[in-house]
Amino acid sequence: MNGPPQPPDDGYERPVGRARIPGPRGAADDLDPGHAPRSMPPLPPQVEVPPPPSHAVLKSLLGAWALAACSAEETQAVEDHLTECAPCAEEALRLRDAVGLLHPEETLDLKPLLRSRVLEDCLGKRPARIPVPVWASPYDTETARLDALLQDFGDSEWHTPVRLKWFEEERRRSQRTTVAGVIGHLLTVDGLIASALGLDDPLGPDAPKGGPTVRTEHFWGATPHPITRQVRDPWREQGHTLVRTVSFAGRGVAELAVDYGGFALPLGDAFLERAFECWVHAWDIAEAVDYPYEPPAGPHLHRMIDLAARLLPGALAQRRRAGLAAPPRGLVAAGAPGRTLHLEIEGSGGGGWDIALDSPGAKPSPERTVAEIALDGIEFCQLAAGHISPEEAAVGQHGDREAIRDVLFAAASLSRL
Repeated sequence: MNGPPQPPDDGYERPVGRARIPGPRGAADDLDPGHAPRSMPPLPPQVEVPPPPSHAVLKSLLGAWALAACSAEETQAVEDHLTECAPCAEEALRLRDAVGLLHPEETLDLKPLLRSRVLEDCLGKRPARIPVPVWASPYDTETARLDALLQDFGDSEWHTPVRLKWFEEERRRSQRTTVAGVIGHLLTVDGLIASALGLDDPLGPDAPKGGPTVRTEHFWGATPHPITRQVRDPWREQGHTLVRTVSFAGRGVAELAVDYGGFALPLGDAFLERAFECWVHAWDIAEAVDYPYEPPAGPHLHRMIDLAARLLPGALAQRRRAGLAAPPRGLVAAGAPGRTLHLEIEGSGGGGWDIALDSPGAKPSPERTVAEIALDGIEFCQLAAGHISPEEAAVGQHGDREAIRDVLFAAASLSRL
């Protein structure tokens, strides 16, 4: 039997009942064969933004803001407000200035005399069982100050060029080296004291015979490579050993002779001379790296100036033998009063000294004073170190011009490499 005609299979489902015309197909129908309606995703919940703090609240936070005591959010709110409110901005500036007065900025560098003051205070409470001799104390202090300067130097600072200066035969001399080279120079010359005390010579058993210049040039030329920061440890250890040795040596050691090649000094004076040179070369290093460096403490500086003043008659006689100074005008027997120049050193460490002019053995006499010189203490030390020439020294002078010139040049001749 033939039934009713079947509708064509066109992919549509026909609802039961009366037929109806299908609607238009959309693009979503191709992706969703089931033609199921899609539900929309829920909207995110609305976040309520708190209102900005009021002017009164922000103004009350200015004090905490100036002290950096606000939270990050409060700090941001205050600073945003300061860009819009001129009265609050002026108040904030006044508060910030007031905080600066309450907390003054201070340098992180230690004061140069801090170590001496701390040691003095400690020794006052508990005296040292084995005290450092008075004449060795300047050397102990100056080596410690220089070591503190070197402590934070990097490799580049150790190779910073340094020019050493001195005065010789009416002319200024100089030698170019590095920071490490300067410490090597101090190490080798301090070795003269080590040898006098029976300690190991830093140059070893084959050390050359001679004074500071010969020893220094030998050390500089002993290695084909540049001297590095490794020189610091042996220099510092030798300094500690020297101070420790003379501290345990007891009385009488200060008179032990130290051979400098062309001359000799008692051990006590040799320690003062090494303290003076350590300070001068520390000054050279600090100048090379553009760092401030203070002079020694007043009592120590006075001892150094006193040594230079005591060496002047001998230096003057040596210049006469070389034909570089005027001949003596009135030789007298050793110990007899002779012509005198009065040297007045002003400032910290200063004082007055009478200098015999005609013979190292003559006795200075105030009654036979023929000239007077007045110099600042630091400038006198620069002159004795060869850092300024006699013509450059700002001198107050009175009396015999020839005697004044001879003494100033004798002071410059105390310098050497």
